[in-house]
Amino acid sequence: MAKVGIVMGSDSDMSVMSKAADLLEKLGISYEMRIISAHRETDLFVDYAKSAEERGLKVIIAGAGMAAHLPGMCAALFPLPVIGVPMHTTSLGGRDSLYSIVQMPTGIPVATVAIGGAANAAILAAKILAVSDPELLERLKAYSSEMAEQVMAKDAHLQEAGYKNY
Repeated sequence: MAKVGIVMGSDSDMSVMSKAADLLEKLGISYEMRIISAHRETDLFVDYAKSAEERGLKVIIAGAGMAAHLPGMCAALFPLPVIGVPMHTTSLGGRDSLYSIVQMPTGIPVATVAIGGAANAAILAAKILAVSDPELLERLKAYSSEMAEQVMAKDAHLQEAGYKNY
């Protein structure tokens, strides 16, 4: 049974949202991924969000661009955490998406990551789940250590190569 739902309004969001899926897989977290437009498939979207809890989802990661209603509507219909991923847009560079997602009314919070920040959305979802999953918490700690080791290896390479030859 999936613990995290990844939903986006268009397949054009897939290149960003797949980063969330990749990280969830790396951390051993089950997920489902859907493309559902809150505007073009309203009934299907409402059914998806309203039935998410009974399907076992604990967190939804919702990516959206432009008007970016998808994360907010998920939060209005799903009683557990929703993490919004604003998409980069050609007209306003994603600021429109960011503001639409982050400026939710009182009572309907959406945790919001950076524009295009689906990987961070997955890490945040994992941290939410790790509150009650000690094994997942250990995998998150190992992932953090891996990242630190990668930075140290890059620095060692820089030091060995000399600053100008890197």
